[in-house]
Amino acid sequence: MKICNQIYKQIKKYNKIVIARHIGADPDALGSTLGLKETILCTFPKKQVYTVGSPAQRHKYIGELDKFTDDMYENSLLIVLDTPNMQRIDGVDVNRFKAKIKIDHHPFVEKFADIEWIDDTASSASQLVIELIKNTKLKINQSGASKLYIGLVGDTNRFLYNYTSAKTFELVSYLIKKTNINFTSLYPNMYMRTLDELRFQSYIINNINVTENGFGYIKLEQDILDKFNIDASTATNVVNSLNYINEMYAWAIFAYDKINNNIRGSIRSRGPVINEVAANYNGGGHILASGVRIENFDIVDNIIKDLDEVCSEYKKNNG
Repeated sequence: MKICNQIYKQIKKYNKIVIARHIGADPDALGSTLGLKETILCTFPKKQVYTVGSPAQRHKYIGELDKFTDDMYENSLLIVLDTPNMQRIDGVDVNRFKAKIKIDHHPFVEKFADIEWIDDTASSASQLVIELIKNTKLKINQSGASKLYIGLVGDTNRFLYNYTSAKTFELVSYLIKKTNINFTSLYPNMYMRTLDELRFQSYIINNINVTENGFGYIKLEQDILDKFNIDASTATNVVNSLNYINEMYAWAIFAYDKINNNIRGSIRSRGPVINEVAANYNGGGHILASGVRIENFDIVDNIIKDLDEVCSEYKKNNG
């Protein structure tokens, strides 16, 4: 693929490479960036390669991040993964880098890189990194492959979502054959839960609001998070456990994030298009899986109203 060769040439050219991703990192954001870092170092051991952004305690098992320093801007290449627009990039100023590459599987929002590879039919950013490896001279080891596998499984929810394609399975098969990773051993870290988290899930089920149009939502203040000893990231991640509830077409969890002093929202759907609403509130994502970061719960009420209207339209046309 021409685009893969262009990316490979830039990676080969620069001795200093910074890899970034979106705020509120999930397994795909972390797996793709950390997996790409290991791939580059496996191919070019003498390069300086850094993965940056705020750490995600819930997903620390995937790997360690690097602390960003200003000297990383100097004569370096920035590779941004899993992020469609500059506003959602975590921890760096895009414009201060010598060269920039974007690799993303979200619908196009804005151009900010010199080379942009956008494939919104791909299941995940991790899938695109695997494809990049397959189509270039980049090398991959078991550790890097494990991170990429975790990222891909995380964004497909174990291949349940409709972004999973024949190409997804082909690339996973390539990854396993190439590195012989023990992929079944990776699942316990991904799905292990504490009793507090399970009790919190019960709280969500018992307290979620469901409108007559089929939109489910819950707003979580800090006192609720403290009661169950969890953070905003863990709280909003429960959104992925609410699939297949007959009464809901779409659903969202909004939780106060005391570290960033804002509201973190995760939105999911099994029909209504939700990413357009998220984009109106400086968020984004896929048509069935999106996220937002907003200032206060008053704005959350506006988002809830808009998402309820989307569900209403969907219900009229598909009910």
